[in-house]
Amino acid sequence: MKFLILNAGSSSQKSCLYELTGDRLPETAPEPLWEAFIDWTVLQDQGELTVRTSGQKQVKTLETNDRRLGISKMLETLITGENAVLESLEEIDLVGHRVVHGGTDYAKATLITPKVKQAIADLIPLAPAHNPAHLEGIETIGELLEDIPQIAVFDTAFHRTIPTASAQYPIPQAWTELGIRRYGFHGTSHKYCAQKTADILGKPLTELKLITCHIGNGASLTAIRNGVSIDTTMGFTPLEGLMMGARSGSIDPAIVLFLQQTQGLTPAEINATLNKKSGLLGVSGRSADLRTILQGKAEGDPQAQLAYAMYIHRFRRCLGAMVASLEGLDTLVFTAGVGENAATVRADVCQAFQFLGLKLDAELNDRSPRNAVISHPGSLVKVVIVHTEEDWAIAQDCWHWWHSQGPGKKT
Repeated sequence: MKFLILNAGSSSQKSCLYELTGDRLPETAPEPLWEAFIDWTVLQDQGELTVRTSGQKQVKTLETNDRRLGISKMLETLITGENAVLESLEEIDLVGHRVVHGGTDYAKATLITPKVKQAIADLIPLAPAHNPAHLEGIETIGELLEDIPQIAVFDTAFHRTIPTASAQYPIPQAWTELGIRRYGFHGTSHKYCAQKTADILGKPLTELKLITCHIGNGASLTAIRNGVSIDTTMGFTPLEGLMMGARSGSIDPAIVLFLQQTQGLTPAEINATLNKKSGLLGVSGRSADLRTILQGKAEGDPQAQLAYAMYIHRFRRCLGAMVASLEGLDTLVFTAGVGENAATVRADVCQAFQFLGLKLDAELNDRSPRNAVISHPGSLVKVVIVHTEEDWAIAQDCWHWWHSQGPGKKT
C-alpha cells in the first residue's frame, strides 16, 4: 500500500509517500519513499521546493505562490525527473491530509466526503490561515487522482480531553452554545511528541507531566498529564497564545473594538492583519522567519531586537501558565522548525525556569540533537528535543482507517 500524506501549514506544504506492507505497522517510522517541502517564507511571491528520495536531494524555485499549482508541481516529481519513485500517480492507494480545525464533530481519522469538505469550509473563519490550504490540497488531489480515498486527520482531536473549566471561556452561556470554546491545535504533533518522549525516557506516558512546545511559524504549547491534553495555548482559533511568525497571539480583545471604532477597520481587515501581518513580521517590519529576525538582532536592528525580546517574553509567560495547569513539570519538550533547531530560543526560554531546578546542558543544546535529552544530568526537569513526525502520525491513522474498512470498502 502506498499512502501519500499532505501536511499544509500556514506558509508551507509538507508531503511524503510511505509504502506499508503486511498486517502490522512498524514500531518506528519507516523512511518515506519520497519527501517534499515547499517553503513560501523564504522567497517573496515564490516557493522553494525541496525533494528528497533515497538520500538524494533536489532544491528548486517555484515561480508561483499559488498553492494548487505548487502542489501539482510537487507531485510531478513523484513520476518525473531524478526524484521519480512511481511510474504513475495511480499507484497511490490513499491520501491523508492534516486538517487544522475540525470543530467538535470530528475526533478521529475521517473519510473526506462532500459533507466533510463543507464542514472544513464552514470552519475557515476559525482557521483562516490553514483550512483554505487544506481544501486546496483536497481539491487538487481530487482533480489529479479523482476517486482515490482521501482521509482527514484533525489537529483538534487530541485536545478533546481538555477539562471543561479549561475549555470554556468566561462568556455568557448563550455564546458558549454557539460553539465558542477552546479547541486547541497542532494536536497530531503534540500527541506524537508526547509518546516519543516517553519512549526516549523509557517511562510510561501515564507517569509523566509534560509540556510539549510545537514552535514553528505557527506555535503552541500543550500541558499533557496521564497521556492526555489538559490545557493548550491555542484556543477557539489558531490565533490565541504565543507570539508567532505572522500571528499576534493573545492580545486584549478591546483592541479590536478600538480599531473598529477609531480607524474604521472592518472585521476582515483586522482578522487579516492579526493572522498575516503581526507577530515577528509586524513588530520587526522585516520577516516572519525567526532566522531573519536573529540576523537582524545580531546586526543591531532595534525592531528585530524588540521582536525577539517580545517573542521570548510571551513564550515564557505561556509556559508558566502550562506549568500551573499541570501543578508541576517533569519534562519539557521542544519540537517543530524553531523548537528543534533554534538553540538560542531554547536557552533563553529555559533560563527563566531555573527556579524549578531546570538546567540545560549548553553543549548538547547547541548541537540540537534529534530525539535526545539536552538537559544537564542534575536537572530536576528533563528537556528533550523531539523531531516531530506529523506525517508518520497521520499515516498511522490512515493505516488504521484503511484496515478498519475491510476488503472492498475503501471508497
